[in-house]
Amino acid sequence: MYTIDIVVRNTPLPISIERKEADDAEQVYQQVISAMNSADTKVLELTCEKQEGKKVAIVSSAIAAAIVSQKSGGTAAGRTAGFFSTEIAK
Repeated sequence: MYTIDIVVRNTPLPISIERKEADDAEQVYQQVISAMNSADTKVLELTCEKQEGKKVAIVSSAIAAAIVSQKSGGTAAGRTAGFFSTEIAK
């Protein structure tokens, strides 16, 4: 499974959709990049293959970044690989 994370300006968490095939994930990624590069503001509508019925619509001018990654079984549930949090003891 491949995850496409879309970072929206002024939003703390990315919007995520998933694709089963690498080619499909790359196609969605290119669609997002194309919308980001366009001078015209448009609404980008995306669906998720993992969660049937999940849809998202994003205004292209609000997109700050797009990330494609392969979902692996090695990460803890609900956590994005490569990020960690720390707590300061008082």
